[in-house]
Amino acid sequence: QEQLVESGGGLVQPGGSLRLTCVASGMIFSMHAMDWYRQAPGKQREWVATISRRNRTNYLESVEGRFTISRDNAKNTVYLQMSRLKPEDTAVYYCHCTTWGQGTQVTVSS
Repeated sequence: QEQLVESGGGLVQPGGSLRLTCVASGMIFSMHAMDWYRQAPGKQREWVATISRRNRTNYLESVEGRFTISRDNAKNTVYLQMSRLKPEDTAVYYCHCTTWGQGTQVTVSS
């Protein structure tokens, strides 16, 4: 059974950093592109970043230069390093591949 489990969310002040982690199981991880999405209160879920099987990356324009997606195939893990966080980055962040994780809450507030 394919499963994704996110962690690393929390409360951070504006300008701070967090690293989200997503561990995959039940799939051949290295064969899949991996995505991060987010959903803010009252808004639709939006795509944030993708890393391909060959480590090519793409980002939502508003996070470009502040967020970095990476993967470790030996650990079946994808990361989202978030820096210079803004209040508008507050959302539940989801890992996605062939299925969805349960999400991890990120709150940016002073």
